Amino acid sequence: MNYFIKTFGCQQNKADSERIASAFEARGMRPARGYSDADYVVINTCMVKRPAEDRVYGLVRNLGKLKKNPERSRRIKIIVTGCMIGLAFRDKTGKYLSRIRELMPDADEFMPIEEVGFDSEPVRQDREKAWVPISNGCNNFCTFCVVPFTRGREISRSYQDIITECLHLRSIGYKQVTLLGQNVNSYGADLILGEKNIQVMRDIGTTYFKKISNSQYPISNENSNQKSKKNVGNGKLGIGNYTPVYVKHLGRYRIPTLFPQLLEEVAKMDFEKVDFMSSNPWDFSDELIEVIARNPNITRTVHLPVQSGDSSVLKRMNRWYSRDEYLKLVANLKFKIKNLKLTTDIIVGFCGETEKEFHNTVDLCRRVGFAWAFVSMYSVRPMTVASKVFEDDVPHEIKKKRWLILDELVNKPQLRKQQSFSTISNTLRVSP
Repeated sequence: MNYFIKTFGCQQNKADSERIASAFEARGMRPARGYSDADYVVINTCMVKRPAEDRVYGLVRNLGKLKKNPERSRRIKIIVTGCMIGLAFRDKTGKYLSRIRELMPDADEFMPIEEVGFDSEPVRQDREKAWVPISNGCNNFCTFCVVPFTRGREISRSYQDIITECLHLRSIGYKQVTLLGQNVNSYGADLILGEKNIQVMRDIGTTYFKKISNSQYPISNENSNQKSKKNVGNGKLGIGNYTPVYVKHLGRYRIPTLFPQLLEEVAKMDFEKVDFMSSNPWDFSDELIEVIARNPNITRTVHLPVQSGDSSVLKRMNRWYSRDEYLKLVANLKFKIKNLKLTTDIIVGFCGETEKEFHNTVDLCRRVGFAWAFVSMYSVRPMTVASKVFEDDVPHEIKKKRWLILDELVNKPQLRKQQSFSTISNTLRVSP
């Protein structure tokens, strides 16, 4: 029996697919060369943007034709998993599950990714670079983002499990590792505070990350001086004796995190390069910056999503920082980490975005000098706050023009040398 996996979306999905492959091979199956040679086709889905969702529907329709081909000797089984299925199983109304069943009648099974565990070695696609998931889900609820609904609230993987996996990777010759999470730099908050204190909106009973103790620690903002903290950790939690870093944001201590310690411990394993993604600007602590600065094998390319360069848009997005706060963080990073390169995510055409707000984003990009930007046009996502309280009122042609401006400004340096931004603006007829 053969299997074939098609993965859409981010690095976390790629890491999930490696574990799906491991589950199939544990059952004696082997990878197929393509769709036509497979007995099982697994589609690991993404739905951060509408086009990714539409590609899944198109693929399943085409596989349905292959499945019904009378000349085909194999019977193909189509399994759909990933973010689309995560949303379907978390939607208590059942409307989204009914919708995808209607649009994908040829799918044989909808499998929540939580059913795939960490019990066996992932079937890695690279022999030198490895993805290592450290957390799953997100607690932030940005108004445009569907991730808290597709993957649930943030669950941290056992500290010791991560260390053990990284040590194993180093022992078998891997040179690079990338620590993965929807928000890696908040890793460990639920391990420290107890799952029920963090995951109060968790709506699925099981997870493919190990359940942790609900023990609560006497941690409060009134006693937030780092030097006064007692080391935390016990065998049940698997986090060792580590002092959590308390991230201070907007004058308050927001969360405790173990990520700076985890990152440094992995860096000391003598990997040639240790990377991580994706990081959240308002959880980027001074301690984390210092860890990166003093460990030369930790990446000097940091992905720091900004989404918009305008404070009003950021507020509508429920991003917990202003334009000036983001620029201040960038300045601190560049001052302390030599040869730093920054990449980012930007959404153009978010609900109500004016020309002035867009040009604030352009100005921020020119000030920061991003090495690369993943620019996307806003699309409405189900269950998000934006889909309920805002109007998607920026016309597609305006979104497209804004996308072209940022793509040419940030991602095409040769064009940037040849043309000033004003020239590009005039060409696209977008008034400054």
